[in-house]
Amino acid sequence: MSYRLYVHCDTMITEEMASAGDVVFDWVLLDAGGDVQARGSGDRRDSIEQVLVQNALDNVNMIGLIPGDEVLFCVADIPAKQARFIRQALPFAIEEQLAQDVETMHLALGANAEDGYRVAAIDRNAMAHWSELFGQWANTRLTAIYSDAAMLPVGDDDWAICLSGDTALLASKRGEWLRMNADNLSMFAGTLTVPPEDEVVSDVRITLYGDQGAQDSHLNLEAVFSSNSAIALKREVLEVSTVELFAHAHYRHLCEPINLCEGEFAIGSSNTSALRPWRPLIAVACTWFVLQVGLEIGLGFYQQHKAEQIQQQAMSIYAQYFPQDRRTNAGNVRRVVEGQLRQAGSDGGIADFLSLIKQTGQQFDALPGKEAVSFTSLNYSQSRGELIVDLRADSFNKLSALRNALVQRGLDADIGSVVNEASGARGRLTISGG
Repeated sequence: MSYRLYVHCDTMITEEMASAGDVVFDWVLLDAGGDVQARGSGDRRDSIEQVLVQNALDNVNMIGLIPGDEVLFCVADIPAKQARFIRQALPFAIEEQLAQDVETMHLALGANAEDGYRVAAIDRNAMAHWSELFGQWANTRLTAIYSDAAMLPVGDDDWAICLSGDTALLASKRGEWLRMNADNLSMFAGTLTVPPEDEVVSDVRITLYGDQGAQDSHLNLEAVFSSNSAIALKREVLEVSTVELFAHAHYRHLCEPINLCEGEFAIGSSNTSALRPWRPLIAVACTWFVLQVGLEIGLGFYQQHKAEQIQQQAMSIYAQYFPQDRRTNAGNVRRVVEGQLRQAGSDGGIADFLSLIKQTGQQFDALPGKEAVSFTSLNYSQSRGELIVDLRADSFNKLSALRNALVQRGLDADIGSVVNEASGARGRLTISGG
């Protein structure tokens, strides 16, 4: 839920008062629905912060209200439409309306009306003071600083006047505001009915706000206003504090104050402020992301280096067995070797005649009782890669022992056409390369 804290400082503050913590404020706290949740009058900063802590409120939108006589209302007639050009022309458009050097003033731009842009001007040093006074409160974020008189609810009236002690605050439907001694209102009443240039005189509707005590102490004002037939006066007796009147008018959009927090005193964007509680988590996430990216890049370089080493080893081994091949490289060596293996498999593991006869002779020499085994014929089929040997032995076991010895050497050996006779056994041994 979004809370708003309106803090009103009704007097000019010296640096000594601010440093000593002697500044007191009137304040009111509104919830998201505009209802008052807490209020106070004449409280110090730490007391207001303690209320927020007790209610477990954080990141409360804070609106600072300063005396209206410190902020001057101006109108700037600037034909430009682009914000950059308007800002550049603003000092020149209002310098004649100021009583001091425009270079020493802080200018805040308001809405554009028929007669020009609304402008709020305040001494730059004073603005720096107010910005420091309202900034960095615990559990709050400063969102705006307004002139208190500009917060009066004008509505459909021509003027709104608020009596607060010996002070009178005035605001008009044109957006201008004033702050003066209440005793001077009787002299100012005549100027309220003077119409702007090129306008016809008409009734001036005025609403007078103030608590019962303030209105009773200025009963002569009603007589002054009533004596002027052009003034239609309406009295509103306040049962709430002045700062609550300001807060209600601002929340209900019954006023159009100019936010002084612009330019060099601008507050960070709302998006940035909303992310403030998440900054530590965002920092951790960003750090983790950077470390993860660095780790992935490091692993990528390591894997690339290892791949190059393996490719070099593969080419070195390949070159040992195929020294004449100059067309194979690291990119296609796997495909070449796989092709050669497929070719070897389709060839059936063919071995030549000399290799088969050599293997057969070696196993015959190692055969126990080889004297009882004799060869009757030898045949070799080159197309099938087979060596066919007709054998005769005193028993079939000798023929089987020779076949088993050849199989153990990795060759394919099979005995067929076995004939058992009284003198022994004879058969045909077929041998291939395996």
